[in-house]
Amino acid sequence: MGGRGERGGRRGRPAASRGRGAVQAAARSSSLGRGRSAGGGPGAAAATTLRGARRDGSAARRGPPARRGSVVRNLPAGGGEAPAAPRSRAAAAGAPAARRRAAVPDGAVVPPVAAAASSSGGPRLREVLSRLSLGRQDVSEASGLVNQVVSQLIQAIRSQEGSFGSIERLGAGSYYEHVKISEPNEFDIMLVMPVSRLQLDECDDTGAYYYLTFKRNPKEKHLFKFLDEDGKLSAFKMLQALRDIIKREVKNIKNAEVTVKRRKAGSPAITLQIKNPPAEISVDIILTLEVQQNWPPSTQDGLKIEQWLGRKVRGQFRNKSLYLVAKQNKREKVLRVADTGTNCCGTVLTILYSTLGNTWRLSFSHIEKDMLNNHGSSKTCCESDGLKCCRKGCLKLLKYLLEQLKMKYTKQLEKFCSYHVKTAFFHSCVMWPNDTDWHLGDLDYCFQKYLGYFLDCLQKSELPHFFIPQYNLLSLEDKASNDFLSRQINYQLNNRFPIFQERY
Repeated sequence: MGGRGERGGRRGRPAASRGRGAVQAAARSSSLGRGRSAGGGPGAAAATTLRGARRDGSAARRGPPARRGSVVRNLPAGGGEAPAAPRSRAAAAGAPAARRRAAVPDGAVVPPVAAAASSSGGPRLREVLSRLSLGRQDVSEASGLVNQVVSQLIQAIRSQEGSFGSIERLGAGSYYEHVKISEPNEFDIMLVMPVSRLQLDECDDTGAYYYLTFKRNPKEKHLFKFLDEDGKLSAFKMLQALRDIIKREVKNIKNAEVTVKRRKAGSPAITLQIKNPPAEISVDIILTLEVQQNWPPSTQDGLKIEQWLGRKVRGQFRNKSLYLVAKQNKREKVLRVADTGTNCCGTVLTILYSTLGNTWRLSFSHIEKDMLNNHGSSKTCCESDGLKCCRKGCLKLLKYLLEQLKMKYTKQLEKFCSYHVKTAFFHSCVMWPNDTDWHLGDLDYCFQKYLGYFLDCLQKSELPHFFIPQYNLLSLEDKASNDFLSRQINYQLNNRFPIFQERY
């Protein structure tokens, strides 16, 4: 979520890889086809121009083949081969030849992001990235306020009820992974509660959602009150008990105005709203069970980081505790609870309301944070005495692109979140595992590769969970939404990312 020798030797080119012509043909039909349908007019013109540039026998196409060492070694589970998407002569000129050959697998091509971004009238990606940096003073004030509020809540939770007396705080999410963009206004705090042994029973075929029951003679007898009639540990009951404690305690916070937001159906978080004029800070409190036992079989083929971070690191990650959060499975039947009430005329009414089900979802937030904060194939990557890479810069740019598109097309893109972008990022790090593949000076070109892979996932409606490969985060049931996002990204790409200059 070792040394060079531990990562193993480089593997050769996959035997089933397609020829250069087939890849380019696929690229023209997929990426540029979507670009022409994205918004007509300017998008179509840009796509036609880019396609014409490829047909004229550009220098980028005639260049020497990629070195065998740069062949994709670990494709995403469910994978196939590296994404086929267009590249242009201008994009090829954007990166030094040696690094360009090392970064792109033989026969693979990437979309013309660099050409679009650096052309006249379009924002340069490095300039956009600089605008996304968080101000030190803002970060200091926001994090200080959050720490005060959360510390008081944790103290109260531990003292008021024995059920949660063992909880520990763990920062998670983009702020603690150092990939937060724009403003320090959102924080994720996991309240981790250790549990000795649990029986995990899959509740569907994703391999991500489970029913939990205690094994024989558990130590946590104080949690028996949270069992349902079938002996399952109820996520709803535990989350509701924790929520009640927090709602009472926020009234005692004197140095800040804090409210608890209304529960969002199916959400594993208790969301606090902290007023910090002129803005507000949102803090998600996430109840997390930490279980000291082996990861379930559904994770066996995930976390393929041997060529990126090394076999030793993968083993260390898999030896870490298993985390589960109280997240409702959408496929699970939601419990319908009946209650009675009386209206103003004295008529007795029967009220039905839904409650969160009993499922728990695997969480790898602690592993993801470690991977992002130690992301180099060499241990000194991005440290003070080491070479700098642009991995996190690319992640921030795609997060920002999705964030801006969601603000513009809220209803059409409501199913997408930053976790889709992060998952695609991890897969990209596996496909291009070396620090030289993400050289700091090649930001535009590296963003091409990453964006190209994400567009390929959208086109296929296939994005395997990085830790649970059988779990597809882009369902075919949502193909219309996937196609819509693909068209919008292509339109932005072919028109020099006008959305990066807009404000919402």
